[in-house]
Formats: sequence, structure tokens, C-alpha cells
Amino acid sequence: MFCKTLLAIAAMSLGASAVSVTGKAEGFAAGVTGGGSATPVYPSTTAELIAYLGDSSPRVIVLSKTYDFRGTEGTTSGTGCAPWGTGSGCQVAINQNNWCTNYEPDAPSVSVNYDNAGIEGITVASDKTLIGVGTSGVIIGKGLRIANGATNVIIQNIEITNLNPQYVWGGDAITLDGTDMVWIDHVTTSLIGRQHIVLGTSASGRVTISNCNIDGSSSWSATCDGYHYWTLYFTGSDDRVTFKDNYVHHFSGRAPKVGGNTLLHAINNYWYGTSSTGHAFEIGSGANVLAEGNIFQNVATVVDASSQGKAFTSPSTNANTACTASLGRVCQLNGFGSSGTFSVSDTDFLSKFNGYTIASASAYSSVSSVIDSCGYGTI
Repeated sequence: MFCKTLLAIAAMSLGASAVSVTGKAEGFAAGVTGGGSATPVYPSTTAELIAYLGDSSPRVIVLSKTYDFRGTEGTTSGTGCAPWGTGSGCQVAINQNNWCTNYEPDAPSVSVNYDNAGIEGITVASDKTLIGVGTSGVIIGKGLRIANGATNVIIQNIEITNLNPQYVWGGDAITLDGTDMVWIDHVTTSLIGRQHIVLGTSASGRVTISNCNIDGSSSWSATCDGYHYWTLYFTGSDDRVTFKDNYVHHFSGRAPKVGGNTLLHAINNYWYGTSSTGHAFEIGSGANVLAEGNIFQNVATVVDASSQGKAFTSPSTNANTACTASLGRVCQLNGFGSSGTFSVSDTDFLSKFNGYTIASASAYSSVSSVIDSCGYGTI
């Protein structure tokens, strides 16, 4: 037994020395270092994971197992509402902050019983790297919350899943609110109650989201059809978001919703499959979206008709030369297969990219490979 213990310690030591972030952030969060060269730590319990993520020390936190938070904070039973019906495939809503009372007063009342751990994400402080090993880095039943001035954070190669998926307000996978220099890379999110990734009302200065698998397939949805509605929510005041090489699928809305003076650069992503009544982009007043080199496959409505913000969606080879002054290169055409159109040519906001690091872009013909290389367990 003593020899086996020594071997286990040696293996852990070798594993710790070998653990490192793969690649570098492109775009707005270029230069992020996270926990840097801090000695890796391996949390053995959910409580230890919470402690490492929230303390004031630079950390490289390695997930080499599954952390299941369900039941760790108890459950709550109460009365919610069913704004979209009471069918077996419909999400119902928790009455969080009196949402049912204030916004859906005429919706039928229903009983709800949800896991408390999913409601609020784990606090992530500054100078943290959270990295999974292979397919071992899984967090069940609780998300992550980077907020209140936290900066310099890397989250790579993990999965977050099963946050009260039958309930709206059941939990968000990753929340940013008042942050700067955050890189979210090769992350899979699935079976989420509310948003997969949400940027709150306070500005999140420089954010890169890359190589992620945003999986909206579920047995419950606000559209009652197995396609998640609450997908990506980028509405902070003065956010800067690079969104590159991601696979967004099985959604019926808000994929993403952009507002609050957000500047979004969407590059080489693959959007696949909305419900027949759903949409991908909502662009609110004040928001600015540059979309290039993306594929939209089986997306009946690429941009919601109510959108009021500005966008440049690489409508033609000639028009794409407008990117050169601010990006230092022409933009790439988007590709569409059995999808609606996304052809908007606002150019006056492109100057907002001046002074920032700009991610590279490839032709949309190369984007289909994103499906096999995104999400956790692929690096």
C-alpha cells in the first residue's frame, strides 16, 4: 500500500508539471495569462473547488474528475408559472425575483422543485486558470460566475451541464459581469436552465469565446420543441467580445442576443439547426455586430426582424473591403445552407475596432471542421 501511495503521488506530480493551457487567446482577450505559472492544484471536493476559484491567489486549477453539485445546497419547492404551456416538452419558470408575478401574471401556476446549487454560479476571482484533463473536467449542477471586477481568467477544456434544465431561471452556465480579459475556450455547455453564456449589465471589457460547443438540445424548452431558447446573452454596457470557431446548435432564440453597446466580432462559427419558429441573432439598439466567415446551416431566421442595432455581415466581396481600414484586412463572406439571409452593410461602427487585437479569419468553406474540434475533450 505504501508503494502504491508513492506511485500515486509521483503520477500526480508528473501530471501537475505537464498541465498547461493549450494555445493562446485570439481577438479582444489576447494576452490573457490566467493563473500563469502557479503550481497546479487538483481540488478533491466541490468545497475545495469553490475555495480555489474564489480566493485571492493566482491559481492553475486542474479538473481531473467530475464535480457534482446537485444536492450540496438543498432543494426548494414552490409555485412557479408556465408561460409557454404545461406540455411535457415545455420549460416552466421559477418565480425568481417575482418574475412570474411581474412579467407573466396571466400564466398558469405550477409547482416547481429545483436544486439550489444551480441558481448561483461559483465565484471566480482574478488570475485564475481552470482547465480540464482530457474528458475528466466536468461540473454538474452549478455554473461559474466571473464578476465584480475580476480580471485575467482562462477557462479551458471543461463541461458544465445539468443546471435545472426544465426551469427558466434554473441557472446560467457561465456569467460575466464587470470583468476584463477573460478567455473561454473548448468548453461544452449543455442542459442549462437559462443562459449558456451571459454577459451582465456591467461592462466586460475584453472577452474571447472560442472553440466552444453550445449544445441547446434538451427535453425542455421555452418553445416546447427540444430547442433551447436562452442561449447567448451579450448585453453588458460596452462589452468587447470575440466569438470564434464555436458550434452553436439546437437553439430557438437568443443565439446570441446582443445589446447594451456591445461590440461583437463573430468569426468562423457554425450555427446549425433552429426550430422552425426560432432565430439566431437579436441585435438591440446600441449593439454592433461584425459577422464574417461563418456558416449558417438550417437556420430559417438568422436575424430576428425586431433587431435595431448595427451590423456588417460581409455581404459581398466588394463590400468586404470596408473592413480593411480598421481590421487591416478584408472581411470574409458568410456561408448559408437552407437558411435565411443575413445581409446588413452598416460600416460606421467598424472604427470601434481600432486599437484592439483582431482575430484572424478564414473562408467559411473551412468552418465545417469546427464541429469535430470544438468543446471539451478535443485538445
